[in-house]
Amino acid sequence: MYHPYLDLNNDSGILQYQFDDTSIEVVFGNGYFRHYLYTYHSAGANNVERMKQLASQGDGLNSYIMRYCRNSYANRW
Repeated sequence: MYHPYLDLNNDSGILQYQFDDTSIEVVFGNGYFRHYLYTYHSAGANNVERMKQLASQGDGLNSYIMRYCRNSYANRW
């Protein structure tokens, strides 16, 4: 189930996200690819867990992805 990304500072292109035990899917509002899936295997467990934490908090997720996981997605569509 998708959850809206709060974007507390109104500075992110992320619209929504969903996650399970070992992955997070992030949906951006623009771009050719809008859905990005990050998994324990592709981005590492620590990074995925941090992304899940930031998504739930509603702040800092886009910056974290751009800094640490930009090309570490398992799939995009």
